Amino acid sequence: MSESDKAAMTTNAATLDVAVRRLQASEASGESREELFRLFVESVQDYAVFMLDTRGNVATWNVGAQRIKGYLAHEIIGSHFSRFYTEEELRAGKCELELRGAAEVGRFEDEGWRVRKDGTHFWANVVISAVRSTDGTLIGFSKITRDLTERKRAEEERTARVAAEAANRAKDEFLAILGHELRNPLAPIVTALQLIRLRDRGQIPREYTVIDRQVQHMMRLVDDLLDVSRITAGKIELRKRPVDVREAVAKAIETVSSLLEQRQHHLEVEAPDEPVMVDADESRLGQVFTNLMTNAAKYTECGGHIQIRISATAAEVSIAVCDDGNGIEPQLLPRVFNLFVQGQRGSERTEGGLGIGLPLARSLAELHGGSIEAQSAGAGSGSTFTVQLPLAGASREKPIAALALLPNRAGDGGAQRRILVVDDNEDARQMLAAILTMQGYNVQSASDGPEALQIVKTFAPDVAILDIGLPVMDGFELASRLRDELGPMPRLIALTGYGQRNDRERSKAAGFSVHLVKPVDIEMLIDNLALDSPALS
Repeated sequence: MSESDKAAMTTNAATLDVAVRRLQASEASGESREELFRLFVESVQDYAVFMLDTRGNVATWNVGAQRIKGYLAHEIIGSHFSRFYTEEELRAGKCELELRGAAEVGRFEDEGWRVRKDGTHFWANVVISAVRSTDGTLIGFSKITRDLTERKRAEEERTARVAAEAANRAKDEFLAILGHELRNPLAPIVTALQLIRLRDRGQIPREYTVIDRQVQHMMRLVDDLLDVSRITAGKIELRKRPVDVREAVAKAIETVSSLLEQRQHHLEVEAPDEPVMVDADESRLGQVFTNLMTNAAKYTECGGHIQIRISATAAEVSIAVCDDGNGIEPQLLPRVFNLFVQGQRGSERTEGGLGIGLPLARSLAELHGGSIEAQSAGAGSGSTFTVQLPLAGASREKPIAALALLPNRAGDGGAQRRILVVDDNEDARQMLAAILTMQGYNVQSASDGPEALQIVKTFAPDVAILDIGLPVMDGFELASRLRDELGPMPRLIALTGYGQRNDRERSKAAGFSVHLVKPVDIEMLIDNLALDSPALS
């Protein structure tokens, strides 16, 4: 019950109490019961209580009717009660329907929008009762109206909230499925490209570079879509440690270097000589800088200039990404960090986008306790995006950059290790098996659970890499069956297109020590194939 409902009950209870006391005293005073009842009705403030004649004209008017509907008695008595109804209900014949219903069965109740004297609408509960003489002749109608606008709005807000929550759940489920379905075909493409890179070493054809660049772009789109969904749902968890901002910026430059080279941009970096440490999730911080640099590269004409300036004060570090590109129009600038908002792009622009890079960058910066601001003098004047982050109190040595080529680690620490790969995507399975074989592993592969169970009768794997979304039996059931068949379990690695937090938790509960999302980073996979390799979450 709402506060207004409680208040109405209290007020009317008090009024009724007064009326009852007067009724008890009526014999002594000679005051009639009819007069007391009239006084009671007229004094009720939280209900509109009035009479209609047989044609629907207002015959009486109480204080509650005046308060709720806004009319004084002399302004409304004699007028038809249709004055309280909306145009839509009048066209639908609602007034006639209500009076006819009350006359036929004695009572009519309804809820709907009604109109006050000032034209505003309120949500009303209406009860119309037929009033008959002692011989049964219809002499009019009593009408009681209650203002339930507050309750109606609360219900609408509750319904809207439930609908929004359902829509969010449906969106998250859709994005999870979308991510899985997009990652599945990307996985064999990425693995095949990595296989070419390892096999041909320094003789990489230009076509490889083009395919690799476009695949990486699509992977970033998929990751950004899923990250936006996770942030919106509050499911992003940062793994913070001291990070040198200069190193994070350098890695972001490496990530977008192919785009910078393709568009022949001139890049200039200004940074302090000493480390600039922040407490951050290195991967997520890299996303912020990568998205800002990618945005600058896309919206700057070929041969343009991009400048990155890193400066620090005693409390915070500022990272500015400046370009002399298209700029941002004044009307767009306040909305540039809104989801799916994009600037004008010429027909010659081939780099795609969904308008999620900047919103994602802002959300990640804020999760780090920082902020992002956008500045531009207008169209054609370039743009500057400035990230501000609080400095960390501790320092840390600069991390060693990852090796460009994979070492062969199949024989580390002893005999050649045996790997079982199970994936129903034939291209993904064959490419992964080929690249692992090239690394010196003894590899067997299967397309589903039953085939895998046949293989392990004669082949005892040290590590089993299982797709989760398998036909016949999924990866979780296969893991359980392998446990039954082999006794000493091989180390289980989940390789799947599903990468949400609950997917990882389910993998861990099923006995998987590592959960990798397609397309897999081969170096990360190789690192985790060692029997003594620590598990990744």
